[in-house]
Amino acid sequence: MGNGAEDATAAGMQAAAAGTEMMLAQVLAGVMRTEQVSVDGDFFTDLGADSMVMAHFCARVRKRDDLPTVSMKDIYRHSTIRSLAAALADITSSSAPAAVQSRASSQAHALTSSPLRAQTDAPSEVSSGSPSGTWQYVLCGAAQLLAFLGFSCLGAVAAILGYQWILTGSGTAGLYLRAVLFGAAVFCGLCALPVAAKWILIGRFTQRRIPLWGLAYLRFWCVKSLIRSSPARLLTGSPLYVLYLRALGACIGKGVTILSRTVPVCADLLSVGDGTLIRKDVLLSCYRAHDGWIETGPVTLGAGVTVSEQTVLDIETSMGDDAQLGHASSLHPGQAVPAGESWHGSPAQRAETDYRAVEPAACGSVRRALYGLGQLMAILLVYLPLAVAGGSFVLTAMPQLHLLPSTDPPVFTSRAFYIETLIASLVAFFGGTLLGLLAVSTVPRLLSLAIKPDRIYPLYGFHYGMHRAIMRMTNIRFFTTLFGDSSAIVHYLRWLGYDLCRVEQTGSNFGTMVKHDTPYLSTVSSGTMVADGLSIINADFSSTSFRFSRASIGPRNFLGNNIAYPSRGRTGDNCLLATKVLVPIDGPVREGVGLLGSPSFEIPRTVLRDQQFDHLATGDELRRRLAAKNRHNAVTASMHMLARWFHFFVLALIAVAAVDLYHVHGVPALALASLLTLTFTVVYFTLIERAVTGFRPLKPLYCSIYDPSFWRHERFWKLTSHRYMQLFNGTPFKGLVWRLLGARIGRQVFDDGCALIERTLVSIGDGCTLNAASVIQSHSQEDGAFKSDHAGIGRGVTLGVGAFVHYGTTIGDHAQLAADSFLMKGEEIPSHAGWGGNPARG
Repeated sequence: MGNGAEDATAAGMQAAAAGTEMMLAQVLAGVMRTEQVSVDGDFFTDLGADSMVMAHFCARVRKRDDLPTVSMKDIYRHSTIRSLAAALADITSSSAPAAVQSRASSQAHALTSSPLRAQTDAPSEVSSGSPSGTWQYVLCGAAQLLAFLGFSCLGAVAAILGYQWILTGSGTAGLYLRAVLFGAAVFCGLCALPVAAKWILIGRFTQRRIPLWGLAYLRFWCVKSLIRSSPARLLTGSPLYVLYLRALGACIGKGVTILSRTVPVCADLLSVGDGTLIRKDVLLSCYRAHDGWIETGPVTLGAGVTVSEQTVLDIETSMGDDAQLGHASSLHPGQAVPAGESWHGSPAQRAETDYRAVEPAACGSVRRALYGLGQLMAILLVYLPLAVAGGSFVLTAMPQLHLLPSTDPPVFTSRAFYIETLIASLVAFFGGTLLGLLAVSTVPRLLSLAIKPDRIYPLYGFHYGMHRAIMRMTNIRFFTTLFGDSSAIVHYLRWLGYDLCRVEQTGSNFGTMVKHDTPYLSTVSSGTMVADGLSIINADFSSTSFRFSRASIGPRNFLGNNIAYPSRGRTGDNCLLATKVLVPIDGPVREGVGLLGSPSFEIPRTVLRDQQFDHLATGDELRRRLAAKNRHNAVTASMHMLARWFHFFVLALIAVAAVDLYHVHGVPALALASLLTLTFTVVYFTLIERAVTGFRPLKPLYCSIYDPSFWRHERFWKLTSHRYMQLFNGTPFKGLVWRLLGARIGRQVFDDGCALIERTLVSIGDGCTLNAASVIQSHSQEDGAFKSDHAGIGRGVTLGVGAFVHYGTTIGDHAQLAADSFLMKGEEIPSHAGWGGNPARG
């Protein structure tokens, strides 16, 4: 009887799988616009589909009630209709008996977990949204503008009075002493101001919800803006930075090392145990924006914890003593890593990988205190006086640009004023660029002689100071923006010290954002191309020590966007590393495959569709097209420099005229100058962006990187790569500026730091919530092929912290994409759904 029942069950499963096969084949044939497809043909190598086609296939399957849900991860693991249908049948049969138990367990968890998370994380049929109305939205924006003007005027008045006081000193020693005292007062004042504002306006942060655009939010925004603009960020990686966070209310133990520059805004909710290490590019704010509200929540890290690079710690997360979180990973609300365990992925899951690569070294409290004192003395006694001396040199060389009171007519009525400012701006901008290029090639190279590869050094000593100086001097974004997306980036990186001697020039070897711990131990082999956002991690840390190691990227690789590549990366020849992938550091060396997701899994290295441009990348055709591309990119770089210089020139005119008028009209002259500076910057870069696209919206593209259409797109990237948009984060003005730049964006959208790469290809509905470090990127490059398309965001959508949305995607009304998620090209999130993960799934 038992065997007969089992046989009947197996027969039923086979029949169900056969029926599923037929329906899946029909859906795929419809997507590919063909009469039929083979159930045994590989999606990519036999049927010629790509990830975009298969994403549309998954979306259509999800809309059918008679088929189980399919994700892109299922597609890559089971790459034929037959194997996919069999896998879905197995999942359905195994999950059915556990459905009741799983549902009961989830309900019990909801009852025992945080009520805040239970109320806000689960998508509802009717979005709660923010209770704030239009009038609160407008009043909040007006108050934020007044606050900006007030702080700008206060800073300008302090600078003018301070400089005048410095000039009244007698002799070189007197001038230097006054410069030191003034610099110390300004630095300490700017560091203390956020602390004072936080305790006066907020008091102690607690776990709560703050409606957007109200008075409570305005206080929160003021504190956040002051904290994020404080010069204390320069102290990242120093014991002084830990003291600063403690002053803001954080509970931080002894021997903690924090290398991330993202300052926790709600520091009272941050608890860090002794000896914990937080590495660079960790997003840790203790708040998030969610469906029209600011939600604050605790982040608790035990003793001896390691948080690796490029990770996101959302609110209500914790890690036990000696726990580890791997790079390119995240903890979502409610996740807790048990003591002693290693987790990775997005959202994180248990792993067997050890992410601690360096043995500890002797690094006591005295060493930390002496390093912090030395760093503070260097800032106050060297760097700030040098900055004052540089400004004094410019003003002395140009008598028209005086800061002392004068009875002469206003400077802007003099022709000499414009000529002298023009000359000064040319010398300062282009001369500074040349001096900077010389400095980044020579000074760090000399400093690097003091540090030996693969040798462990204690933190907070001479060698650590050299490392910090090398990293800062060789990671200047101005130069990578100037040379990136062109053949010049290869020469610039070699100039820095990269080992690129075997690189094949493609004209697009690297994008505009490339960074590293040290350029002298960074190797990229022949035939490898990088899209953008590469971070080479060739320095490993513990909370007391560090070590430099060579990071080598193999030949014929392609790296997508926002990838952290560690020195222990286990990838070799001919690999495709997809956007936001977690590069494995254990197991066999991967070769001839693609890697996608966090944690990563294997996918095809390439597909047939992307090989149609291969003939343009060889022989005489490559040489001819590459030469033409180089000429086009050279013109683009020249336009970029001229555009940046003219902006610098006009701001110099406004600044000097404002200082001159200040002696007659007082603070209103400085307020007017601040407003003019902000307005001119927005209008100027808007006109440039519109002009570079011919005052028309961008159109979807599918072409070779050697096609002039792609070169024009590269010009768009370079001429629109400005950072002034950060000033508008969290204000109603951000949406207004996005509209000026061509984005179709709805009413009362809250943007806390989202990046829209191709603005005119993006549409965003009313009442959306876009968190810090989220990205909507309407393009993709894979080897020599470039693709771009629209991205549509519905009404009331929430994008989590660090979420990445690719091109060709659609997010339905009131849907939610969790923190650090990667929504792949072509995916469709239904209305009111909650998706998360890398790649994202429901």
